[in-house]
Amino acid sequence: MRLEEVIQPAIELAHGFPVNASLERALTRARPIAERWPSTARIYLPRGRAPKEGEIFVEADLARTFQTLVRVENQNARRVRAAAIEAVRDYFYCGPIAKQISDFCKQAGCLLREGDFAAYHARVEEPLSTTYRGAQVYKCGFWTQSPVFLENLNLLEGFDLKAMKHNSADYVHTVVEAEKLGYADRDAYHGDPNFSLIAPALLSKDYANIRRPLIDPQKASAAHIPGDPVHMAARAPEHFVRPRYGHRNGEHQDTTCVHVIDHDGDLFSATPSDAWIPAVVAGDTGIPLTQRAQAFVLTPGHPNQLAPHKRPRITLTPTLALRDGQPWLVFSTPGGDSQDQTLLQIFLNVIEFGMNPQEAPEAPRFDSEAMYSTFNNHGDQPLILDVEKRFEEPGA
Repeated sequence: MRLEEVIQPAIELAHGFPVNASLERALTRARPIAERWPSTARIYLPRGRAPKEGEIFVEADLARTFQTLVRVENQNARRVRAAAIEAVRDYFYCGPIAKQISDFCKQAGCLLREGDFAAYHARVEEPLSTTYRGAQVYKCGFWTQSPVFLENLNLLEGFDLKAMKHNSADYVHTVVEAEKLGYADRDAYHGDPNFSLIAPALLSKDYANIRRPLIDPQKASAAHIPGDPVHMAARAPEHFVRPRYGHRNGEHQDTTCVHVIDHDGDLFSATPSDAWIPAVVAGDTGIPLTQRAQAFVLTPGHPNQLAPHKRPRITLTPTLALRDGQPWLVFSTPGGDSQDQTLLQIFLNVIEFGMNPQEAPEAPRFDSEAMYSTFNNHGDQPLILDVEKRFEEPGA
């Protein structure tokens, strides 16, 4: 497909769509921040207030930017499709749009500049993987939280989850305690591999065997216990510096996901996200700026410490699985830090309890808040477990 075909629905939406109750609440909450930025207030607060449910929300500047990109593609229509799309990319990253965003950032005190856009190129990287009950599972690299899913599978492989029964107290406890160990390693070791050496043993079966005995079948852990994958020890040394924070402030609800397996067996999984309300809009481009830098930490020497040109450790975590080497599953989810908890339960619902792709995501779920939040003030609530009300229903 050409860019013009792909982007047309977004252009139509940018020209106007009805506000629902959720968006009205989000825009109302965002008012104190939006009012600080005229270009943002013009969009979020037309007529000086947030649009009400049923009113039309318009992003005319964004529509105009998208239409400009379509014109650039059409101007290069005589070239092959890929070259025309590349011309659009250059217009955005090396041309007028990058300059417009840079000019806004100079005035606003932001750090992005034209050179940052021009220097950026998406990378094609090898996925990380593990096996579980005969399935081969693939995830993104250590600059995401994706590897925590693989580590949790390695930990849980040593338990007879099926015998515990689906969503029993023993099952929930075991899964949550394994997640706490995996997420403790995420919070201690994940970061952009181009800046930090990540110990490959984090995803080894031997490392999981060493860590698994830390799971107490009778007691929930309230501690963050990263291991030591370099020296293959169950716990990091006592002098290991861990980031400590306050309490978390809740999650953002902006992420979506898309998955495809075509008739040729090609698999695709993506988790698009970013620029959630109240994102600051870059001048008259209509483009909201990313907020992912809040995922960095300031702990000296930490793999996810803030640094120029470094990718923050993000929560987004698309997933691909094969069975006997053949295409089987693609899946991901919204939910911030909860993403790999949700995906773990859905995957176990399929592979351990034989649920089909409709039943697996519809089954009642649970969610631990023990890990450090990626967002806001990076807080944690070590003994908080959120459980759906449907656990109370007979047979749930």
